[in-house]
Amino acid sequence: MSITPILQFGTSRFLQAHADLFISEALASGSAMGPITVVQSSGNAERARRLAALADPQGYTVRIEGLVDGVAVRQESRVTSVKRALSTEKDWEEIKRIFVEEVEVVLSNTGDQGYLASPADQALSYDQNMSFPAKLALLLHARFAARRGGLQVMPTELIAENGSVLREHVLRAARRYSSEFADWVSTQVLFVNSLVDRIVSEPIEPAGAVAEPYALWAIENVPGLRVPCSHTCVQIVEDLGPTERRKLYILNLGHTYLVAQWLRSGRHQEFVKDMLSDPVIRGDLEDLYREEVLPVFLAGCDSDAVPYVSTTLDRFSNPFLAHKLSDIAQNHELKLERRLRAFVDWGKALEVDLAQPRLLQR
Repeated sequence: MSITPILQFGTSRFLQAHADLFISEALASGSAMGPITVVQSSGNAERARRLAALADPQGYTVRIEGLVDGVAVRQESRVTSVKRALSTEKDWEEIKRIFVEEVEVVLSNTGDQGYLASPADQALSYDQNMSFPAKLALLLHARFAARRGGLQVMPTELIAENGSVLREHVLRAARRYSSEFADWVSTQVLFVNSLVDRIVSEPIEPAGAVAEPYALWAIENVPGLRVPCSHTCVQIVEDLGPTERRKLYILNLGHTYLVAQWLRSGRHQEFVKDMLSDPVIRGDLEDLYREEVLPVFLAGCDSDAVPYVSTTLDRFSNPFLAHKLSDIAQNHELKLERRLRAFVDWGKALEVDLAQPRLLQR
């Protein structure tokens, strides 16, 4: 059995075509920390086939489809970085053993609701209904009790300062165990902020995905940082803030705005590319970026937002991707708050006049 220094919470098609793909390619050249154990934390029985397929020694397929400088790109890769795939519902003791004995870096992508507190979080023993931060705190406590050293946690959820946010959630849970354990988490566990950017439009069953050529994993530099792999799509940045805001408040904001229009009007379009092919809808989105979004970025002294808007419109128009609006619409109300409302609040903080922003018209 392989030793897996990377433990990943989340089986999403996004991670399959992002971090897992990068680590697989880096392993082939000896430029990765090591292989991955993937953990499904939701307990969804329907995903059992996906778990088995993720750890298939033959790997799973990721198809990259899109335009690069106007030239069509269509290529296929086999991802073989996942060596184990486990479920918290059935394999908790084995997950705990791996966490204590093998793990150096924890990755996570637990969805928009993964950090939401649960009544089960009050327990000091395992409960499948615990939130992700509570499960992570329980695993860290097992490592603490075994007198093992600390490790690094790298969330990839689309939350501003995701590492800092997860750290606060885990520390809150750790204090329920003991002050000594909370001190250990505070000093021995490194929580890293990171930002992931790639449109992954559809799954390949039972495991695999279709994604665009564009990809970025921006990781904020901190003392003691360990990068899971060396890859052209992985960038170490001193300040993640500008990259994070461009992703959340241009690409993700644009997606959520389009979904809001789609839901309100009852339009028949199924995919993002269909919305962008309508000159009225595209014009409305371009106006929104020009009149409401870019003035805030420019007030924040981020001129790189201008070309990022242009790139985003091209990515939305990718003729090869079947990116379903219904997929983006999941957890829509939460996304409205994190993307549209949060952006308007940022604009007000920069004293940009957004008296009646279209962003908040529903």
